Amino acid sequence: MSLVGTAQLLDQDFQDVPVIDLQNISSTDPIRRRKLADEIRDACIRVGFFYVKNHGIPEDVINAVLEEAKSFFALPLEKKMEIEHRKTPNFKGYSPLLSGNNDPNGGGDLQEGFEFGWESPDQSKVDPEDDSSTSGVMAGANVWPSEDYIPGFRERVLRYYHAAVNLGKMMFPLFALALDLPEAFFDDKTQHSAALMKLLHYPPQTGPIDERVIGIGAHTDWECFTILWQEPGIQALQVLNSEKKWINAPPIPGTLVINLGDQFARWTNDIFKSTVHRAINRSGVRRYSIPLFFGTDYNVKLEPMLSCISPERPPKYEVITAGEYVKGKLQATYSH
Repeated sequence: MSLVGTAQLLDQDFQDVPVIDLQNISSTDPIRRRKLADEIRDACIRVGFFYVKNHGIPEDVINAVLEEAKSFFALPLEKKMEIEHRKTPNFKGYSPLLSGNNDPNGGGDLQEGFEFGWESPDQSKVDPEDDSSTSGVMAGANVWPSEDYIPGFRERVLRYYHAAVNLGKMMFPLFALALDLPEAFFDDKTQHSAALMKLLHYPPQTGPIDERVIGIGAHTDWECFTILWQEPGIQALQVLNSEKKWINAPPIPGTLVINLGDQFARWTNDIFKSTVHRAINRSGVRRYSIPLFFGTDYNVKLEPMLSCISPERPPKYEVITAGEYVKGKLQATYSH
């Protein structure tokens, strides 16, 4: 069956988010890879979200980046504001509480964040061969808190970043298989790791609550897919199904959440779903999460794949480069 036909068959309301085991992600057995790709295909078409277990990122690496996030957000505001993201042309650095508004109908996102992109763990500069990082719409290096404030912060944060990027690179061939494409289809479109990571802190919402102000308002992500670590024991993430019902996606020990973004939706003409989601922290305690937004190289055009178009399903989106799309979304969110 064609992708268009499969999408019509699987287009139904979901009531939970599936869990996919990645133990065969490195297998060279075509049968095992096909089976894994089929599970991913089903989740991408039906839900746009899935958990992954046996993802390969060591717990000590995760625990270390969590401690660094806690240390950073515990700094006095004036020290965090030294690297405030409005001081950079590429939105990297610190974003204070309520500085972003992902839902245009909302009153602001009750979270603070620290965002950065690709950087070699061995040198504090971007990849010299990465033209998409050193020029164009998302140009500019990362900014980091002073080593005087948090010694070793950059090193430990980048260790998790590169582990998550490596997982993302292993996912792209499986997404290609899920789309009935050659496994190498995305290789020339993802040469420069156009991946942004964000450390997030959600203070608890207590007392009288303005329904327009939540942790992060209803939105879709902008890149190909997001790899999300969420703090155990705290329910906050919710996913919207086609009945407009919010489905909880609680943290499951030993898993990460992967959700599709707008780039994949545009490439697949909405056969792969970029699903609306939000986060509300009414747990009474602080919550931390770490998303890695993995996209295509910024100069790649987001054009619909031929297998995802039919007379009954014509192209839905204008063609735009990935970098222009991401920067436009950042400008809208932070009103630059």
